[in-house]
Formats: sequence, C-alpha cells, structure tokens
Amino acid sequence: MAKISAVKGTRDLYPELFRPIRRIFDAWRRASELHGFEEFESPTLEYLDLYREKSGDELVGQLYRLTDAGGRELALRPEMTPSLARMVAAKINALAKPIKWYCMPKLFRGENVQRGRLREFFQWNVDVIGAESPVADAEVILVGIEALRDLGLTASHFSAHVSNRRLIAGILAAARIEGADQATAYALLDKAGKMKPEDLAAKWNEKLGDRLQLERLLEWMSAESVDRLIESVRGSLEMTEELESAGRQTSEVMAALASFGVEDFCRLDLKIVRGLAYYTGPVFEFFDKSQNERAICGGGRYDDLLGKLGKQKEPAVGFGMGDVVLSLLLEENGLLSPASMSSRMVFVADASAGLRQDVQRVVAGLRRAGVQAEFNYGEQALGKQLKQADKRGAAAVVILGDETRERGVCQVKRLASGETKEVAVDALLADPASTFQFDRT
Repeated sequence: MAKISAVKGTRDLYPELFRPIRRIFDAWRRASELHGFEEFESPTLEYLDLYREKSGDELVGQLYRLTDAGGRELALRPEMTPSLARMVAAKINALAKPIKWYCMPKLFRGENVQRGRLREFFQWNVDVIGAESPVADAEVILVGIEALRDLGLTASHFSAHVSNRRLIAGILAAARIEGADQATAYALLDKAGKMKPEDLAAKWNEKLGDRLQLERLLEWMSAESVDRLIESVRGSLEMTEELESAGRQTSEVMAALASFGVEDFCRLDLKIVRGLAYYTGPVFEFFDKSQNERAICGGGRYDDLLGKLGKQKEPAVGFGMGDVVLSLLLEENGLLSPASMSSRMVFVADASAGLRQDVQRVVAGLRRAGVQAEFNYGEQALGKQLKQADKRGAAAVVILGDETRERGVCQVKRLASGETKEVAVDALLADPASTFQFDRT
C-alpha cells in the first residue's frame, strides 16, 4: 500500500510542533478574558447558504463544499463571523448586551498553499455585538495588540493599520460610484498592494470609467490624518453628512486607541478596505513591520450582518487572527525558540531501588499542587533517568534516595544550571512554587 501523507495545506502537529501553538493559544485566551470576553464554539459544518451573499465571492470560491445524504449543501467553516452572527441572531433577545465573545477554532479554505497561507489553520476571533460606540472598535484592536505584546512582540515588530469603509464609501458616492460599482471598487482597492500600479489603473478605468481617477483616490487615502483627508476631498468633491460622520467616527477610534495607551502601535491607513462583503465601517489589519509576512490579522465593523440573517440589525465589530503568519513572525524574532519557552515540567527520579512508591507519591502530590510532573514507569539507573528528563525538556529533577528518604528530604536539580539544593519533601509538596519559582510563559 502506498504511503499516505497529510493532505496538502494541512499539518501533522507532533507535540514539539504543537507546543509553540499552545503558547499562542494561551496568550490569545489570556488577552480575551482579561478584557471581559467569553469563549464560545460553533459547528465545523454549516449550510452553504450561510456564506452566499454574506462573505463575498472570493471566500465562497474557497469553500470546501459537500452534500450530505439528504442532498443538503454544506461547507466546512472558512471563517467564524457568519457562524457567530447566526448563533447570536437565534437568541438575540435573551443575550445581555454588549455581547463580548471569542473563540479559537480550526478553519478551512481551499486556496493556493503558500508561505503564511494554509488550507487548515487555527484562528482567534474576538467580537463585540450590540455596541455602536467607536470605543468598541478600539477595544477590539486593543485586545489584539495586548496578545501580541504578551508573546513578546513590540511596536518595532508590528503595527495596527486602521481605516474606515464608510469613509471610502462616502468618497466614492460623492464621485457617483455607488451600488454594485462600490463593491467593484473595494475589490480593486483591496488588490492595490498586489498588482502593478499600471495594471490596477487599467482595470479601474475599465470597470469604473473616469468618474474618479484612481491616482487621486489613492493620494487621498495616503493622508496621515482624517482632517487632512477631509480637507483634500472638500476641494474636489461635494461634501455630504455621511462623509463628515464617517470622518468623525474614524477620529474617535484613533482617539480611543490613544486613550488606551497603544497609539505607538497604531496608524491611520485608509488603503485598508478588507475584501469581505459584510464590513460596514472601521476596518483594520495588523502588519509585520519587516514586511516579510502577510497581514497578521484583520477585522472591522459589520453592522448589517445580523439583519441579513433575518433578525434586527445589531452593531458589531470583530477580527480574526490566524496562527500560521503569527508563528512565522514569532519564529523570525526568536520568540518561539526553546529558550523563549522555559519549561514548567518537573521530573521525579529515584537514585535507589525500591523507591517507586515514593516517586509515585511525590509525583501525585506535585500534580495536585498544580505542577506538571513526570517520571519513568519502570526502574532505571539514575543517569538514564536524568537523560530522559533532559530529553523531555524538564526544568528540574526531584531526586529521591535511601539516605535522603531517612531524613525526609529530596534533592532538586535545575537542569539548565546544574544547581542542586536539598528540600524537605513535605515542604516541597506543601508549596512547590517557592522551590521551583517558574517564570510565566
């Protein structure tokens, strides 16, 4: 029988490969819960209709589709926002608002496999539903920043680029680019960094004519402040209340980010439009400043999505952050190396025969005290046990022997430094934290 490998674009995550991803999960969960978000989950399978007309043609084209025995069209979930909206819509009147939820699901997209882009991946999703205030947009961005800071990244590593679809829509509408033509404009603007300028301009003129020159629009979108953008537009197009309102909304998001103390991580970047069809207001993406990787995450406001599911409209904002690009960025900066992930595991060894029950008693006591403790199932020479502990990545070894047993003590050896100290077994089990003094990882 021919060898069967993992499907292209998926990963066999052996323990040593999954360990750094678990570290990312821990940072995601800590940031979410510190900011008051609750965890939820949804089915991996959804009806295909959930994504039609809600996620945009590009994403629908990447779906893994199947038909069940009853002839129903299903899809493996490619993102979480439609599932979240479906769940919230089903119980909208019973849920206390604002709804602040997060999840870390596995998602599936049938796209071209390349660096930073796989067909199966984990994604952190953070959403606030039921809050119109731009402060909600800012808090969602803040949560993402704090998780990356927890992982060791700084403002020298990444930045959050903030834009507003309403602002771009107001400019397009003032230039008489409306309806389906706006969707076309968004799709082209989303490709601005991926196409040659002359090719993009040609496609723009072909689809949208000369109602608004792409070069002028991109110049406006390069403005470093909302005030400067409005001033530039005012001289060429007729201002509308919607355009003014979108400008105020964007300024309020940026002001709230400054109040949260993360202005060094954030910048206005109106070239960010996001490709998904349901975004209605502020949008954002996090970028690696070295420009070696794709966007780290992206999100924005989607106030109309619940209404499209047949329920009342509810203001909503959220983002998704995948583990693949983030892992690459952390690895490039030495933040996923073994040295950056100090172990909390302790190995319990015996230096003499006949101490297996003592070993098991100490292992059980350490585990009940919240310490990850391992041991060898069978009798083995101490030297081999120490090698096994090192191979397993233990931070320290607790060594029991006949002589120390008589005095009610054990030896604790740190493998990194070789430092050894004697500790009373009862004191060790009563307060292991004071013995091991592990740093948070």
